Amino acid sequence: MPALAEAEREGWLGEIEGLKVSLAGAEDKLAQIDRQSQKATISLGMPTTRSGDLE
Repeated sequence: MPALAEAEREGWLGEIEGLKVSLAGAEDKLAQIDRQSQKATISLGMPTTRSGDLE
């Protein structure tokens, strides 16, 4: 992560901690989305047309 490397290089300790917290939160959210998407498959069925749509 370029921002984290820059913060470490510049010695911005508070910024480093904030970036690590943000990164951990983003990783947790991505893992949550991955778990959720693996659980449910939604069937949308076959599309149909209505007779009035075929003009």
